[in-house]
Amino acid sequence: MGVPPKAGRPGKPAGKSVRRSLDNARQGKAATLKPPNKQRGADRKALAGVTPQWTPEEVEECFRRFQAATAVPKGELLHQNPYTLLVAVVLSAQATDAGVNKATPALFAAAPTPEKMVALGEDKVRDLIKTIGLFRTKAKNVIALSQKLITEHGGDVPRSRDALEALPGVGRKTANVVLNMAFGEPTIAVDTHIFRVGNRTGLAPGKTPFDVEQKLLEVVPDAYKLHAHHWLILHGRYVCLARRPLCERCLIADLCKWPGKTVAA
Repeated sequence: MGVPPKAGRPGKPAGKSVRRSLDNARQGKAATLKPPNKQRGADRKALAGVTPQWTPEEVEECFRRFQAATAVPKGELLHQNPYTLLVAVVLSAQATDAGVNKATPALFAAAPTPEKMVALGEDKVRDLIKTIGLFRTKAKNVIALSQKLITEHGGDVPRSRDALEALPGVGRKTANVVLNMAFGEPTIAVDTHIFRVGNRTGLAPGKTPFDVEQKLLEVVPDAYKLHAHHWLILHGRYVCLARRPLCERCLIADLCKWPGKTVAA
């Protein structure tokens, strides 16, 4: 594949400085970001859909590289079974996985099933998760969804999106995570990291998480859909950071269409 055109100027070959920047990025050499105001401007352009679209060949190459680097990516939330995964994802709303993982070992040791969670009771659940944001509301939801699993699903986590989203505290993103991780469905849960990566890089621009999800489902090749969710989350969490993206470490720097990406130092 040849050197891609500069972002925002389709069809015009990238100059020597851009090629040198990408060479430096691949070699892990020092790099600098554009000034913060230019970064913000570039992100606004991406959200407005100004960033050029990727070709199917570029999308294929992007995920080929992700797969080559991490063949089977893993989620970072600690869990034991589909039920504890569901609870962990509910607890992770507006919280970090690391923060949730500090609280859930004790919770899941005491209550690894809906029946044991209901027996544990809301007060005890609240005490065990009090280090997590919105813990009072989340404790109520955990007990309520556990009760509903018992009464409507025989204590099992349903494999239906509609049934999952009918549970207290469960929205589309949580349902997508459970369907993907517990049941092997090729769903893509768009969190803040995937939303940023999709818009910033031009891979899947959209004004809402649902828009980005639908675009990703459209452009990601079927062979990569099962793990696309985790590859993109990990890329956004550890490389394509919100404030200071580490473009010099990026596997897809030469494919990225973001006008604010790293230039050579």
